[in-house]
Amino acid sequence: MPGRILPLVTDEIYHVFNRGIDHRPTFTDKKEFQRAMMVLSFYRFSTPPVKLSKFFLLSNERREKILSDLNNENKKLVEILAFCLMPNHFHLLLKQVENNGISKYLSNLQNSYTRYFNTKNERIGPLFLDQFKAVRIQTDEQLLHVSRYIHLNPLTSYVVKNFEKLEDYPWSSLKEYLGTNSIKFCSVEPVLNFFKKTESYKKFLQDQVAYQQELHKIKHLILE
Repeated sequence: MPGRILPLVTDEIYHVFNRGIDHRPTFTDKKEFQRAMMVLSFYRFSTPPVKLSKFFLLSNERREKILSDLNNENKKLVEILAFCLMPNHFHLLLKQVENNGISKYLSNLQNSYTRYFNTKNERIGPLFLDQFKAVRIQTDEQLLHVSRYIHLNPLTSYVVKNFEKLEDYPWSSLKEYLGTNSIKFCSVEPVLNFFKKTESYKKFLQDQVAYQQELHKIKHLILE
């Protein structure tokens, strides 16, 4: 992955986007989405003792110990504020914690997942575009609107048919925001602290289900 001309700034939040080469599918079945979720979580830490592929070969006890140690040490490249995996692209809302953290994270994420995908599908070569896109979030308003854009993406892209289906979409952080997911690896507080309760954030989403009609307001942040 080529280095960025303008380095990303530590302690700043960015909307990060990348897609499959030639818009090719990158996540095609449940196993691939599940693996991508694990990659997202595992490589946010700056010092994992093994590669994810080796991690899966370890005993359950050893895996639990590694994850416990990583969480206790709390040394991270990035904080994941929100994410959404789509059939041929992904959106991430990331706070850079360590210098060059986002670039390191994206490199680890894409390389690890591509190796898995290529092995599974008997293919070779890159899966994602060489350079991801990133736009800095400069205001609280942008933070809220981009989190909403990310979470509504499956609905506005017609991957799911209605808001009820969106609430059950398993490949984004929305269920974590709504408190309906036991798997938790996002830092939801920077967004949810603006709302008195979870239902208020849900209404914030529902009020803009036809979000594509409002995209001109944040088109410089959307990246697609």
